[in-house]
Amino acid sequence: MTAKLDPFTAAPRETKAWYAASTAIAEALEPALVELVKIRASQINQCANCLNMHSADARAQGESEQRVYLLSAWREAPCYTDRERAALGWTEAMTRLSEGPELENARQALQWEFSEEEQVQLTLMINIINGWNRLAVGFGLWLETPATKARDAAQAMVAA
Repeated sequence: MTAKLDPFTAAPRETKAWYAASTAIAEALEPALVELVKIRASQINQCANCLNMHSADARAQGESEQRVYLLSAWREAPCYTDRERAALGWTEAMTRLSEGPELENARQALQWEFSEEEQVQLTLMINIINGWNRLAVGFGLWLETPATKARDAAQAMVAA
C-alpha cells in the first residue's frame, strides 16, 4: 500500500508533537494493557497498519498469541483480568460513542478497577490510538514492523 499522504512529512511539527503525546500517555499505564487497548480500538476502526504494529509490539513484550487472537471476543474469553476487561469495555464505549448504550456499564466497571487519574490516562490513551487509526486509515499509511522486516530479509536471503 502506498500512502496517499504522509502526515510526518506534510505536518512534521504537529505529527512529532502527537507522537510525543502518544509516548507520554502510554507510559502512564501498564505496557501490556496499553497494547491490548491499542489493538482493540484498531480492530473496531479496521486499521490494518495499527493492528499489524501493535500486535507485533504486544508479542515483543511477551503477550501470548492466545490473548492477541482472542481480543475481538474478550467478553467470552477467560484469559483477561477484570482490570483488562474494564479497559477493553471502556475502549469500546469511547471508540463507539455514537452507539452509546454500553457507556454507563463501561463507566461503572472502569471506576471499579481504575483510580480517577488512571481513568483519565486510559481515556487519553484511547483518544490517542483512535487518532492514529484515523491518520493511518485516512491517509493509507503502512509501516512495516521490525519483525516483518527481519522476516522479509530472511526470506530474501533464502530465495537468493
